[in-house]
Amino acid sequence: MDYGELYWLEKYLFDTVQKEFLKNGKLNAFDFFCIVIWKANRAKSKIALKLLKKDQTEKDLNKIVEDLTQSLYNAKDHKQRLEILISKWGFRLPMASAILTVLYPKDFTVYDTRVCSILGEFDNIQNKPKFEDIWNGYDQFKKKVVSKAPQDLTLRDKDRYLWGQSFAQNLKKDIDDIFSKTIEEETD
Repeated sequence: MDYGELYWLEKYLFDTVQKEFLKNGKLNAFDFFCIVIWKANRAKSKIALKLLKKDQTEKDLNKIVEDLTQSLYNAKDHKQRLEILISKWGFRLPMASAILTVLYPKDFTVYDTRVCSILGEFDNIQNKPKFEDIWNGYDQFKKKVVSKAPQDLTLRDKDRYLWGQSFAQNLKKDIDDIFSKTIEEETD
């Protein structure tokens, strides 16, 4: 392995992991957890424990991940893929959508609070009790991502664009707030 590839984790995921998944029909634990770390590094231990707990027969994380990702590969459609992650394995929508975005970047986009803030809605999708409601909400979220970002971008680039827009808005607000607070303190 060229460890330098891991420095640009997103590039590694979309250039290497995604292609390996399509070629082999499954992922190993290392590549799966690269996706988890890319979405939320703090969640890796919690997710490892969740996977081990969900599959009481296996104590081999690599085998569990292979089985899980093979079920995604063999699913009949994208709705079923999301349902496997949420209903069977207990993933929340942000992580489930991140996993599926890496594996199917033309069909999924990451459900992210930053993007939700730009779209001005969709904050509650992940809290719906029924999978059908989560799926319908996610489908509307994806359509809004497609319509809100520049039309010449891929779905993945639309996701990046809206995330960047939120990042820029939040940073500008933080700078303005800090600047205003500093001026107030200087004049007191």
